[in-house]
Amino acid sequence: MYGGRVTLDREQETRTFSGTLPPGAPDYVYVPFEVPDGVRELWVSYSYDRPSVPPGTLGNALDIGLFDERGTEVGGAGFRGWSGGARSEFFVRADAATPGYLPGPVRAGTWHVALGPYTVAPQGLSYEVVVTFTYGEPGDAAPEPAYPPGRVVGRGPGWYRGDCHLHSWYSDGRRTPAEIAARARAAGLDFITSTDHNTPSAHAHWAAEAGEDLLILLGEEVTTRNGHVLALGIEPGTWVDWRYRARDGRWEEFARRIRDAGGLVVPAHPHAPCIGCGWKFGFGEADAVEVWNGPWTPDDEAALAEWDGGLVASVRDREEGRGWLPAMGNSDAHRDPDVVGLPQTVVHAEELTREALLEGLRAGRSYVAESRSVSLDFTASADRQVSGIGERLETDPDTPVTVRLTAEGAPRCTVRLVTDQGVLFTSDPLPVSGSGTVEWRTTAGYATYVRAELRHETVVGPLPGVMAAFTNPVFLGRR
Repeated sequence: MYGGRVTLDREQETRTFSGTLPPGAPDYVYVPFEVPDGVRELWVSYSYDRPSVPPGTLGNALDIGLFDERGTEVGGAGFRGWSGGARSEFFVRADAATPGYLPGPVRAGTWHVALGPYTVAPQGLSYEVVVTFTYGEPGDAAPEPAYPPGRVVGRGPGWYRGDCHLHSWYSDGRRTPAEIAARARAAGLDFITSTDHNTPSAHAHWAAEAGEDLLILLGEEVTTRNGHVLALGIEPGTWVDWRYRARDGRWEEFARRIRDAGGLVVPAHPHAPCIGCGWKFGFGEADAVEVWNGPWTPDDEAALAEWDGGLVASVRDREEGRGWLPAMGNSDAHRDPDVVGLPQTVVHAEELTREALLEGLRAGRSYVAESRSVSLDFTASADRQVSGIGERLETDPDTPVTVRLTAEGAPRCTVRLVTDQGVLFTSDPLPVSGSGTVEWRTTAGYATYVRAELRHETVVGPLPGVMAAFTNPVFLGRR
């Protein structure tokens, strides 16, 4: 599959490997190379051919990463970095590494370049990998990583705005952590989550961007060939492997690893049309689901419909102890013109801390809005009881229930109230001021849950308009 050649001088040694991968190649191909004693720095570059292909046929795309002498076992300790297709070269040494890769000692032994043939043309994919060793003293070790704090002092119960799907130049993004943090503050966010693809290398570079006005959580977008999943709020430095498909039976193991690291398991953009993006693992291990990803598109509409169907199933199966799955929305911002905070999840938490935010998200005490301008208050009440988003109004089937939504920042938007039967109430457009209140009366016997949507005006006949905001449900009736 590959061959090699060696070039030497007094301070450096270069080894070149080449080969051709056929259509149907394994998801990951490992090129082994021996690292001798005395190597201070390891530099890797690669290239591959991009032949012309017929219309409608996929061409070549090749990802790359690195594993050290501890091996390539799935979930093992050998991971040293991943850049996917975002970079054509990278280095690692004791005190520094290219974004996406982890600094640390370059120890002697068998290392591996990991190649990921994302797509392969009918002609095959020919590649060349060049590994350069620089000899010398290892130099200083990397400084002890400083991670952002897990709390903002003095922020008590309230609604907090966050964007939990963001990419920096530590994977395939183009923005630095400082640039992302500045955009988050401009968007009125209270918290964000760093979720670079398949690597925790950014974790140690966020501390300087946190402050009394911005809490920074750490995470990873675990990017498999059968869908992407956000590991939200994991312990600093945690790496979650991605090298498996649904057919391999490994997903439950890695979902547990995310939760063991204190994080939430959140399938991302489950109906996105990109190759490998559609979620194939099912939702049995999920803590929430990203229904809205970036600007509202038809795949978000499909995700919304699937999520709503899950709400119906959770009501039907509640006697079996099956819970419902809260919805989230995030920007998935990588580079200009992607807008940080479009959309954003607004969560009620007891304080602005990692633990409290994750608990609020897990409980579904949240709604999703297109910007800081949109604010909602959504309740259901009966017999002097009032329940809010993500809660249950304990009431008898025939007791009258008043559903109330107050909105701000949504000019000319239409309010839709959705139950297990579908859309049962549609308001007139809100005034140009963007503020208004609507009420609807029902019973628990008629509607087992109710959730709200705010939609922009549409010019496409009966189709609903672009989403401005939507809530998680309020459940009606006794358990």
